[in-house]
Amino acid sequence: MTAPDGKGVAQVLEQIAAFLELQGENPFRVRAFRSAAKAVGALSGGVAEAIADGSLAATKGVGPATLAIVQEVVNTGRSSLLEELREQVPPGLVEMLQISGLGVAKIRQIHETLNIDSLPELEAAARDGRLARLPRFGQKTAENILKGIAFLRQSSGLRLAHHAADEAEALRAALAALPGVQDAVVAGDVRRRMEVVRELVVVLVADVGPEEIFRRIGQLPGVHEFSGQDERRVTLKVSGGAEAQVIVTTPRNVGGVLAQATGSDAHLAALAAHARSRGFTLDGAALWRGSSFVPTADEASFYGALGLPPIAPELREGRGEVEAAAAGALPPLVERADLRGFLHCHTRASDGTNTVEELARACRAEGYDWVGITDHSQAAAYAGGLSPDDLLRQMDEIDAVNAGGLGIRILKGIEADILGDGRLDYEDALLARLDFVIGSIHSRFGLSRVEMTARMLGAMDNPHLAIIGHPTGRLLLSRDPYAIDMDAVIAKAAATGVAIEINADPHRLDLDWRLLREARAAGLRISIGADAHNLAGIRNVEYGVAIARKGWLTREDLLNSLPVEGFLGHVAARRGAR
Repeated sequence: MTAPDGKGVAQVLEQIAAFLELQGENPFRVRAFRSAAKAVGALSGGVAEAIADGSLAATKGVGPATLAIVQEVVNTGRSSLLEELREQVPPGLVEMLQISGLGVAKIRQIHETLNIDSLPELEAAARDGRLARLPRFGQKTAENILKGIAFLRQSSGLRLAHHAADEAEALRAALAALPGVQDAVVAGDVRRRMEVVRELVVVLVADVGPEEIFRRIGQLPGVHEFSGQDERRVTLKVSGGAEAQVIVTTPRNVGGVLAQATGSDAHLAALAAHARSRGFTLDGAALWRGSSFVPTADEASFYGALGLPPIAPELREGRGEVEAAAAGALPPLVERADLRGFLHCHTRASDGTNTVEELARACRAEGYDWVGITDHSQAAAYAGGLSPDDLLRQMDEIDAVNAGGLGIRILKGIEADILGDGRLDYEDALLARLDFVIGSIHSRFGLSRVEMTARMLGAMDNPHLAIIGHPTGRLLLSRDPYAIDMDAVIAKAAATGVAIEINADPHRLDLDWRLLREARAAGLRISIGADAHNLAGIRNVEYGVAIARKGWLTREDLLNSLPVEGFLGHVAARRGAR
């Protein structure tokens, strides 16, 4: 590992200062990190050398606390404090820090006044006039923020799933309205429900030639760049900064084109090999038998011509799905409608924005039979974690709301911090009074792989732990997973009956779908946790379902698909295991 240079270490210190300021930290502490960043960035030699010879410790602006962080960054390449702050600050606010001209003070004002904590919400507020009406903002500032969001998306290359899906749908709708377009379908990474997306892909079914369709696309407002790849495919850039590939097909070849535009390279290679084994040739987006073109009006007919059932887009990753389809062994993938319970949500008792009753009513409206409330525990003071007395009061509140007959059962839960030594926050006597417990790691991300694994395994020894939340701690495009042996975690969870969560917050999508088949094979139960902090967060579940489908999961694999008695039975089995 190459030690970070002065600029890299200074950036870490600057980020810590910004995060602390977003939290409303003491201005003197914020200033100390900014002073240290300036001092480290101005070093003429290497940071490691300045630490070794003592000159950094003697540098004005570098105190013992900031020196310790510099040493950690130089020695390990990471800062545990920065990673903890990333956990504590909503990821959307972190994204906003990257928008030119939008400083910490304005971000805090936006968050506190408009309760906005994501880029899509910020963009909507800039367009509908809410930002312009804020003190010291105005229309010009709102317009600059819109430009900053567009530039950020354009320069970042990769997009989170929910951002990409929103942009792809907006583009699809615009293209579908063009004369001559019979249908428009989002394909590519977005359709496969990848957690991050580089390029948008839209397939157009048209009854006129591609040249005419491309001419009409070029006249659309917001199309900034336009370049052809072949006679049926162009790449364009739109006002949001996204790069999109647009493919035009005739109705006779929709199935082949959609399959080619959706599948990963590995999936298409497996399809081509299967086609050859059955006397077909898959040439790009066209299926041939000898010299005869095989028309495929939809994907069902395309896969059917190859003797295969339709393969769900989420599975098209070249991970054995073609072979499983040929053998009739594809699992019946979970659907949103299979979920009866809603898990992992925060009320205004900690860092959410709604009451227990408001969340319950919203979940009932979405068709859920039961909902598990899980505010933060006392160790998460930064998130308004509940003291034991706070938790007892919330339990009384839940009893009162349940007595009101809302038509949905509310369960008493907590997202308890897994402490550094593997203990769960709160004493066992209090945990035992809850209906269930989610255990999550929110601190000390810099532990070694051995230490972090032991911490997680130790938590599973507590019989009150029902579910492990966001098990690898990753924040997509922001923070890598912490060092942990997930094979060991999965093995012990399966042996002890602890479930592992798919955290459906699109900034996390953790557990990674690539590990889910291993977890399923081990007999592990999985939960989908929305990690909802407001009513809009209830819709996070659809991203969790997509990840579950990518991991080949069925309704039988998910705790959420159980009736409330079945879920409580899982908890009771865990508690009786001791």
